[in-house]
Amino acid sequence: MKDYVSYMYLQHDEDPLYIFDDKFGETAPSLLKDYNVPHLFQEDLFEAPERSGASWHVDPALTSAWNTLLCGRKRWALYPPGRVPLGVTVHVNEDDGDVTIDTPSSLQWWLDFYPLLADEDKPIECTQLPGETIFVPSGWWHCVLNLEPTVAVTQNFVNSKNFEYVCLDMAPGYRHKGVCRAGLLALDDSSLEDLKMNMDYDKDDLSYADLTRKEKRIRVQEPIADPRYTTTANGVSKSYDLWKQGFSYDIKFLAMYLDKERNHYSSPWSSSNSIGPREMREWLSKLWVGRPELRELVWKGACIALQADKWLDCLEEICAFHNFPSPTADEKLPVGTGSNPVYLLADCAIKILVEGGLEAAMYALGTELEFYSVLSKVNSPLKNHVPEVLASGIIYLDNGALKIVPWDGKGVPIVIGNCNLILENWKEDDFVFGVWGKKHFECRQAGMPMNEPINSAGCTSIWPFIITRRCKGKIFAQLRDMLSWEEMLNLTSFLGEQLRNLHLLPYPSSKNSSFSDIELKVKLPFADGYMEDIPTPEIPEEWKVFIRTLCRRKMNITNRLENWGDPIPRTLIEKVDDYIPDDLTKLLNTFQAENGTNKSCKPCSWIHSDIMDDNVHMEPYRISTCSGGNASDPCLADNDCTVGNDHGDADKSWCPSHILDFSNLSSGDRIYDVIPIYLDIFRGDSSLFKQFLESYRLPFLTRNQEEVIDGGDRFERLSYHAM
Repeated sequence: MKDYVSYMYLQHDEDPLYIFDDKFGETAPSLLKDYNVPHLFQEDLFEAPERSGASWHVDPALTSAWNTLLCGRKRWALYPPGRVPLGVTVHVNEDDGDVTIDTPSSLQWWLDFYPLLADEDKPIECTQLPGETIFVPSGWWHCVLNLEPTVAVTQNFVNSKNFEYVCLDMAPGYRHKGVCRAGLLALDDSSLEDLKMNMDYDKDDLSYADLTRKEKRIRVQEPIADPRYTTTANGVSKSYDLWKQGFSYDIKFLAMYLDKERNHYSSPWSSSNSIGPREMREWLSKLWVGRPELRELVWKGACIALQADKWLDCLEEICAFHNFPSPTADEKLPVGTGSNPVYLLADCAIKILVEGGLEAAMYALGTELEFYSVLSKVNSPLKNHVPEVLASGIIYLDNGALKIVPWDGKGVPIVIGNCNLILENWKEDDFVFGVWGKKHFECRQAGMPMNEPINSAGCTSIWPFIITRRCKGKIFAQLRDMLSWEEMLNLTSFLGEQLRNLHLLPYPSSKNSSFSDIELKVKLPFADGYMEDIPTPEIPEEWKVFIRTLCRRKMNITNRLENWGDPIPRTLIEKVDDYIPDDLTKLLNTFQAENGTNKSCKPCSWIHSDIMDDNVHMEPYRISTCSGGNASDPCLADNDCTVGNDHGDADKSWCPSHILDFSNLSSGDRIYDVIPIYLDIFRGDSSLFKQFLESYRLPFLTRNQEEVIDGGDRFERLSYHAM
């Protein structure tokens, strides 16, 4: 900090370094005691996200902000929503709605662009002095120039006035994001024509014709020459001409530009959003439960961001079909943790599978139902720790009315058959959408570009669903901070035992699958027409699709990591090709058995894929211990231990009872299940991991690791596989 202060007084840069610390309250909490939030801004429904710099921008997620200056002077310039400043270009990605803004620095804008502005084009301006507070409403463009060394405190916030706008900005799609920031400049010809048809305009107005002129608008995403540099004869910029015609920063007006065909659960999430999709759902869920006086407002926001009204219609239809009571007011909003709409009713949990589109959802439910079928036929202790399935089926929209067909995972319902998702060689008693079909689906998807839409045209209003008996208690994510060390050890042993039971469960043979007739040795085309050449000799049958999938993913691994973005450093991305073996079959460490068949030193098992803190359920109990992780019959402390009811939780003892959500099931390497447990549940605690392994008692490799370390290939080492 001393070095920065010295730099601050000595520098003469056009674009000087600027310190913005959005986590000073965490690193220096005593500083939070030095000020109070101004009383006008104390209603805050959300923790403040990070703000962008001082050049022209709209605050993230369309939040509002206040800024109090402690010392120095700041020059402010502001434009109302939809009025893009001269020299600024807004880009909105059509795939995920990611917003980027090209803008000159504050100093450059005041020096090079401000002098070009006519009086009617100039922003609202003011100079902020020490002790003064500036309020920036939602959606307003603003730019700040520090006239001298300054220190300020700023906070973005969500209150009842801007709540719906924040939810709108988190909704999937791109057009509404462009309109919120660039106004009518973000619209194409057809959208402007629709606007003119639905709004009254004064056709005698000289600037009315500007609405129909293509060159006076920004095209989102594609960089083109900036049309705002030109002015009309009367000195008013083209941007201003469009802005004053019909644009309204009103939630009803802006919501007209939502893409109704996209939904929160199956659309790409914008990297420019201030929070992730799970955090967004959790936030709405917590407000719904914890702030009942705001439910009308929260419901409006949830309908905008999640299409909550559509999923509620589906929920009510499912309840009526199965003679369940209608959902209460508390139950109408999906719970916040899952990546599909999940509703917790009094005695059951209903999940509508949406994530990834119809084909992915069908394979998710089909594999889960196949797993339950396998589990019902064996004598496994895992039965006691998996929720009971009450019903499953397909809900779909037919001529504006919702209809339901039951489905147990076998065969193909007619409504699904009409979507052309599956091959023709299936049998009525086959789990066509079971684990082997899912593996082939994942293999096909691995060769497609990221965010490539899944081919299920005309089938966007069909959703599989599953109903399970509701577990009493709470998920581990809600209890983590209040569990004792003994309870954590008990949970750890439970997870080791149940994962062992899962990995010992027999999985369907590929030879009995509808996909067994597919020739795996043929070359399959990638999305770009490239014909892949995958080595297949010596690969055990159960691993062929797995290796094929890895090979397809390896072909575009660099692009995938680049699209993934932070926190992967560029230097690591550049080395990834050297890190991965050319021949991925080396990961299997294959050998020929005495009967001549090819075997792998790596066992192939059912894989849950998602044993994390929100998929482990715990129940309260009165007994002093819950020995050995066996929670099959805990003595419950009460039966009113539901989501959002935290009263007295810290005084209870908790015992693990169930593993939830088997919709991500697959088959493959056992270590896939261990890594999320170690990182997410244990948070890297080696003591807990050791306890887990003592309960798990299964090998990850059947070959002696000492042989591998002494003379084997590094690709055969378990440590390499874990990485």
